[in-house]
Amino acid sequence: QEQLMESGGGSVQAGGSLRLSCAASGYTINRKLMGWFRQTPGKEREAVAAIVAGPGATYYTDSVKGRFTASQDIARNTVYLEMNDLKPEDTGMYYCAATNGGAWRVPKSYDYWGRGTQVTISS
Repeated sequence: QEQLMESGGGSVQAGGSLRLSCAASGYTINRKLMGWFRQTPGKEREAVAAIVAGPGATYYTDSVKGRFTASQDIARNTVYLEMNDLKPEDTGMYYCAATNGGAWRVPKSYDYWGRGTQVTISS
């Protein structure tokens, strides 16, 4: 059964760092587009970053460029999101998702989703 499981969320003060992990099971992430999204109550799910597992191409939304880094460990079937210089507006539930291909920003492009991990940044 294909699954994604996020971990690493938490509560930190502004300026702090967190590292999210997304472990896949039931399939290999190699060559898959792995996206990171965040969502806050009442708002649509927002694409934050993505990585093409294997080749390693990465994509970021403007608000996180220079602060967030997507990475991978193919042997562990896991992708990561390193988040530095966190801001209160980074608060939200963070989800990872996987697809064979598509527009990285578009949630409907993705076939599999994790259950999310909460990130809370206090000022």
